[in-house]
Parts: sequence; structure tokens; C-alpha cells
Amino acid sequence: MQEYVDKIQACKELAELEKLRVEIFGKKGVLTSQFALLKDMGEDEKKSFAAKLNASRDELSELLESRKSGLLKGEQELKMKKDAIDITLFNEPVATGALHPVMDVMDGIIEYFVSQNFSLETGPLIEDDFHNFEALNLPKYHPARAMQDTFYLNDNRLLRTHTSPVQIRKMLNSKPPIRMIAPGTVFRRDMDLTHTPMFHQVEGLVVEQGDGVSFANLKSMLEGFLKHMFGDVKVRFRPSFFPFTEPSAEVDISCIFCHGEGCRVCKHTTWLEVLGCGVVDPNVFKAVGYKDVSGYAFGLGVERFAMLLHRVPDLRSLFEGDLRLLEQFK
Repeated sequence: MQEYVDKIQACKELAELEKLRVEIFGKKGVLTSQFALLKDMGEDEKKSFAAKLNASRDELSELLESRKSGLLKGEQELKMKKDAIDITLFNEPVATGALHPVMDVMDGIIEYFVSQNFSLETGPLIEDDFHNFEALNLPKYHPARAMQDTFYLNDNRLLRTHTSPVQIRKMLNSKPPIRMIAPGTVFRRDMDLTHTPMFHQVEGLVVEQGDGVSFANLKSMLEGFLKHMFGDVKVRFRPSFFPFTEPSAEVDISCIFCHGEGCRVCKHTTWLEVLGCGVVDPNVFKAVGYKDVSGYAFGLGVERFAMLLHRVPDLRSLFEGDLRLLEQFK
């Protein structure tokens, strides 16, 4: 059997080793034919011959397994070397997506207010005149309607011009206390450097029974929010007019570009307008059937915040799908 011992040790491939195994242990193999001779032998000769065959079988079987293990290990090492990656080699960057800057800013605004225990409310994009105008103290022919160029549909419905209708729907369907924000898409017939026909707003509403909600509460809440979004900025409130709040105010922050020096962005005033707010007008509460309540509301344009936070000079560029701009926000 020395011949087969040498052959096993000389095997270089698994296929060759398997062929040799069949040649030794197969149905027509060498050992099988040797064991077949036992039936013609005497008792003493059979014992001696069988003992030698068993020893040879065990030796060859052990050699086959050992050689197989060695060949498998060698093949594995060869495959690992072949598949190995040199991490020091230069490679082109993998193309990956990114969150749109407007959605990124909206997510940040939502996360802040949710952390302040505001609920998140949504409503339909197509509204009726009552929810979009009349319930918000904008009756027909009210001059303030001219402030919002509206897209009307053939059935006298309209594309909502703000997310305030969500506040009306919330008040009609629930009782105080209410502490909510309404983020979403709105539509107006406008298009220039700072306006687009479709844009995004986040509006907020706080209502409580009694007279516990005041302009001072609104001022404190908005100052905390604006400092969270823009850092250590000054905040000022300017008297303004909104049909659905009284008193009303425009809110400015100190210019984050020139830091008080005066620049083109702030038109050398050192202030940037960022949102509007006010104490909810009693006529709005009357429209939804609320009595003996107090509250405040505020609204902001998400694109305005995105332009300021990401230094985008032209609002329209946020909607053109230009990859050169969008790839900067990965």
C-alpha cells in the first residue's frame, strides 16, 4: 500500500485526491477487492490478512482526510489573497443621496416643537373658502384677501394659501387645551427671487381655557425657538397686521451674515424678517364656537429659513433640481 501512500502525499488538487479515494475505497477499489479475497481463505490466514487490511484502510483513510484538510486550507488562503482589497488604493467616491435642504430644515423645526410638547397636525391641500378665509376673519371682499393671490378650482374650491386651515379644522374637532403645529405645502400665484407658486409653511397654535395665554408667552416661546435655529441672535417684534391675530407682530432676528455691520442681505438694516405672529383674534374663536379662551398663533416660511441657514441667494434654485446645488447638502 506504500504506492498509494506516496500518491496521496503527492496530490496537488482536491479533484485528484477524490479520484484517488475512489480508486482505493470505491466499489471496485483496491481495498474492496482485497477484502473480497477473505472469503476464500482459511481461518488463521483470514485473521492475519484482515488485520493487515484494516490497518492499511485506517492509515490510508487518515492520510486522505489529512491531505484533504491541507488542500482545502490552501485553496481558502489562495481565494482570500485573490479577493483581498487594498484599502490604501484610491477609489472614486460612491454617489449617495441627500435630504433636500427644505425638508432638512422642516424636519429640524418639527423636531424642536415636538420636543416642546406641540402635536403635529395635517390637513388637505385643497380647501374651501370657509376654512381658508372666512373662519380666519377674512370674509368675502375683505381687502386682506388681496395679500394672498389664490389658485381657484372650477368647483369654487381652492389650493390652500397657508396652513392655517389646519388650525381651524383642529379647533372644530377638539376642545382646549390645544398646542399644535401644522407643517405642509401651500400655494400662491407668485414667482420671483424670494417667492414661488408652491412653498412650505409651519404654523403654530396654542389655545387654553380662560385668559392664561398672552403675548408674553408667545414672545418667550419664539425667542427660544429662533435662538435654537439661528444661534445667539437678537430678536425683535414689530407691530403688524394679520386678520386672524390681534395684536399682531412681524418677528426679526439680527443679521446672521453681517452681525450688525450692515450688508446686502439685510439691506443694511442689520435685521432679517423671519416670521409673523400674534394673539388669536376673537372672531376666529367665534367662527369655531370657542368661548372664554385665549391663545396665540405664529407662522413661518420654511424656504425662508432654508435660504438663511444654507446661504441660498435665490429661492427658485431650491426647486430647479440642479444636482450641483443639491449635492452640497450631503
